[in-house]
Amino acid sequence: MTDTRPDLPADLEWIRAAPEDDPGPGPWIEYAFGPDDAVYLRETGAPDQVVTTTRAKWEAFVLGVRAGEFDHFVEGH
Repeated sequence: MTDTRPDLPADLEWIRAAPEDDPGPGPWIEYAFGPDDAVYLRETGAPDQVVTTTRAKWEAFVLGVRAGEFDHFVEGH
């Protein structure tokens, strides 16, 4: 995928947040670690729409996901 936003660092290595053997169809969330403690997030279906957070906030979010803090949002779906 080519990044078309000029404000994004050119050398970001995007990581798909899904099992490697899962072919899709997606869309998938991708994340990349950038300079100055920045973490970038995007959806594969809309790669130009990127949000930025900090490494500390990303790690807190990941801990919450692993602890099941957001599971109630998908109950019954």
